[in-house]
Amino acid sequence: MPTARDVRICFAGDSYVAGTGDPACLGWVGRVSAAAFAEGRRLTSYNLGVRGETSSQVAERLEAELAPRLSAGDERRLVLAFGVNDTVRVDGHVRQSLAQSARALHRALDVAGRATTLVVGPPAVDDEAQNARLHGLGDAFAEVCADRGIPYVDTFDATATDATWRREVREGDGFHPGAAGYAALAAVVQRPFLASLAST
Repeated sequence: MPTARDVRICFAGDSYVAGTGDPACLGWVGRVSAAAFAEGRRLTSYNLGVRGETSSQVAERLEAELAPRLSAGDERRLVLAFGVNDTVRVDGHVRQSLAQSARALHRALDVAGRATTLVVGPPAVDDEAQNARLHGLGDAFAEVCADRGIPYVDTFDATATDATWRREVREGDGFHPGAAGYAALAAVVQRPFLASLAST
């Protein structure tokens, strides 16, 4: 009987990775990981989501986070998902410019090294001015990924037009949905995520 492959995958990002607001405590990460198991894919999934962090903050801690988790294993994988906190206004200023966010993504991809990587873009929030910034940020992230040959999942358009996502975000804290909203986000990410697991 063949030995099962040791597949390790880190999900690094912000509160959406952590699943903030989900009473089921699954978020989209737990749901897409469960979908992989349902397809017969066995993996060790590490959730490295930290609430409130910008893309630069995630990139800054990434090397230290990945080293103990991906130093071994037959397959080493990484999913990066951040950006909403970059576009938040604090004292009249956006926390990060598009250029800073793009540089942070480049840095995170450099740190990823040989790990097979997927980038998941930021979803919509309950603030149209911020959503305009998020749309632009998603375009910038998509361009970085195209330049680096990394697959990119755009979640903004789908969540901006999804009634369940918008309702739960609005009824919550303006950013995070409940279980049904995270299920809707997971549905956007699931197919490209499973496709990425089939790649080497």
